[in-house]
Amino acid sequence: MNKPTSIDAVQEMLGAQGYICGRALGTVVFLSLTLGRPLFLEGEAGVGKTEIAKALAAALGRKLIRLQCYEGLDASSAVYEWNFPAQMVAIRTAEATGGADRSALTTELFSDDYLIERPLLEAMRPDENGAPILLIDELDRTDAPFEAFLLEALSDFQVTIPEMGTIKAPEPPIVILTSNRTREVHDALKRRCLYHWVDYPGFEREMEILAARAPEAAEALSREVVAFVQALRTEDLFKKPGVAETIDWAKCLLALDVIQLSPEVIADTLGAILKYQDDIAKLHGSEAKRILDQAKAALEPA
Repeated sequence: MNKPTSIDAVQEMLGAQGYICGRALGTVVFLSLTLGRPLFLEGEAGVGKTEIAKALAAALGRKLIRLQCYEGLDASSAVYEWNFPAQMVAIRTAEATGGADRSALTTELFSDDYLIERPLLEAMRPDENGAPILLIDELDRTDAPFEAFLLEALSDFQVTIPEMGTIKAPEPPIVILTSNRTREVHDALKRRCLYHWVDYPGFEREMEILAARAPEAAEALSREVVAFVQALRTEDLFKKPGVAETIDWAKCLLALDVIQLSPEVIADTLGAILKYQDDIAKLHGSEAKRILDQAKAALEPA
């Protein structure tokens, strides 16, 4: 599929993949695709940052390449490594058979046959379906040296392998970076990107999302679920539930044949929406009923 030619087309394209986005997010995605600029998305966990990359890859028919960031991630782990066991076998075989000379063996050992491509190098390779989607997920988990390396890689869309030289992407990948903002990412990297804060959706948009991702849920139950989760987000919690938890909870309720929320049902299924024991403990007793009553009151017509 060709890249969309308007903001409305972006929203429609993502909507067809079950990803409902507002106009502001649709605009920045459109500009990223049109201008070839990396897209930097920040927001709380579970608001749908990673899902944007998945929806884009599916909609455009592009390969999705994901670099999951973690503490201690370095350039070699993100770009490439050599298949040392296979190289050692080749060396032992050459020694045993009196094979190729040292120079020829070295050339063979440091060739594509023994190269293990990691996400950044893989994203630089040509693809018959067009440039892939490169998702650099949870960048805030890495450290400053990796950010500096990434800044250089995204500037020229090329990487250097000492034994083979520089490999440059024939067509720059579509890059999406995400951060849960557990720490600030350096301004130099942000300046290379278009930026958008992905916030929790309003009631109507979350209803649209739930209808797209859990269409089998009755509207009455969906309204109660969304209203309760939105009320829950106003509470003092260590980790407020994201859209992902809303969807998971609705599916859990469907699996239990629940047709209406009650304090008992909520107590039994809190593990689908809250992931910390301290948060779950706060909703024991009358608290769940209080929030449920608050949510139902919000649903009543004015």
